[in-house]
Amino acid sequence: MAVPDIETAARETLARYRRARNARGAWEGVWQDCYEFALPQRTPSGAGGIERRGDRLFDATAGDAAEQLAASLMSQLVPPWSRWFGLQPGGEVPEPQRAAVGEVLEKAAAILQAHFDRSNFAMEIHQCFLDLVVAGTAMLQFEEAPAGADSVFRFAAVPLGRLALDESAEGAFDIVFRTSELSAERLVARFPDASLPDSIRKADPRGGAERRYAVVETLRAEPPGYRYMALLEDGTDASGPVVLAQGRFEQPPFLAFRWLKAPGEVYGRSPVMKALPDIKTANKVVELVLKNASIAVTGIWQADDDGVLNPANIRLQPGTIIPKAVGSAGLTPLEAPGRFDVSNLVLDDLRARIRHALLADRLGQVDSPTMTATEVLERSAEMSRILGATYGRLQAELLTPLIARAVAILRRRGEIPPVLIDGRTVELQYKSPLALVQAQADVRNAMLWITQAATLGPEAMAVVDAGAAARWMARALSVPADLVRPPMASPAQLLVQALSGQQTP
Repeated sequence: MAVPDIETAARETLARYRRARNARGAWEGVWQDCYEFALPQRTPSGAGGIERRGDRLFDATAGDAAEQLAASLMSQLVPPWSRWFGLQPGGEVPEPQRAAVGEVLEKAAAILQAHFDRSNFAMEIHQCFLDLVVAGTAMLQFEEAPAGADSVFRFAAVPLGRLALDESAEGAFDIVFRTSELSAERLVARFPDASLPDSIRKADPRGGAERRYAVVETLRAEPPGYRYMALLEDGTDASGPVVLAQGRFEQPPFLAFRWLKAPGEVYGRSPVMKALPDIKTANKVVELVLKNASIAVTGIWQADDDGVLNPANIRLQPGTIIPKAVGSAGLTPLEAPGRFDVSNLVLDDLRARIRHALLADRLGQVDSPTMTATEVLERSAEMSRILGATYGRLQAELLTPLIARAVAILRRRGEIPPVLIDGRTVELQYKSPLALVQAQADVRNAMLWITQAATLGPEAMAVVDAGAAARWMARALSVPADLVRPPMASPAQLLVQALSGQQTP
């Protein structure tokens, strides 16, 4: 028999999920348009049907730009088979111990990276970035793989139609609902400890169409962790809703993130939404151009109804002999009332605006095969400026919870030391190309200061601590800790250590 507070929580969870699902209805029409014109091979619900959903699409500029933007995001934020994050000692770690702690954290980061590389992270995060670019909201499911797998990490991109988001009373984005439809066999396999009704456990899949059951999984932030509950959407027994599983997570297994958030809205807005009027107009212009081209090729004809010529039996093809009465005009082509040459100018302008809105003209591949160092730096600075706000949001909603969840899983399995990313003893460091742009700018400013100080003479250079500057640059540029020599103790520190009996480094 269910505990009363669990039954109450389950009923409240279902009621809140239905309210969140109804509120999501206002976005579904916009999502459908975005997917139809920018990513026709997918739908918000994740269902198939590509052959029927692409029959009204005539211009592929938006789809090409959206895929290019998603690939650029992946290469700039989480490049596959590359170290895009690191762990470093925090500010509270004493200086003499930073080298040893840094070496331990470097090994832990290498283990984390190895598990990410062996998992399906690269494949699933790319699908999430496609949803992010097209619909503005995406969710990545981060589960722990069973024992014996190549990696302990297992990821899945959740289709937009299978999630619902809600905010807490404080306005925080911390309530996530995820729905799925499972057969009786998969339901029992995934929730083996659940008290399922006999009608589900004894279901025979061989008797006609296999029935699927709607499962609602909810995750809510309740410090110091997250509360999880899974239950059947329409299932009830004598004691109330059927609760499949419940518990708490140290870090969230469902990572929902957004491209752009407007005040008062839960779901995000995407660059495709901003360019949707131009995308629809360009698609209509291409459709009209094709219709005009078909008229220009086949033509529109007129004929005298003289009882000799039967237009219904005429086929316009080479070698055809068309009879006509003596003195009649026969078949005469009808001249089109206007020309459609202006469509090229309109279409070029529309496509340029679409590519500009989806950043394809600034984040795409360069036309020139070679670039100077200055051009590379300027291009990186431009990407940092364009994606600054989006990167900050993705860092808070995706990257930081992603690494924290991975650390929690490996720490529980004993593969890494008891690392806790709290910002004081251990800091999370991002090493992706986009994250290093600002660090490179800071290093250039520091080098400019040192260069200018050198022109002022020996007195100015005496102010510069070359060793401290080199160590700071190493931290800014994510240089491995074992390549940096620890600082030497000053004469005063050596004297104090000698008087106290401490061993000098």
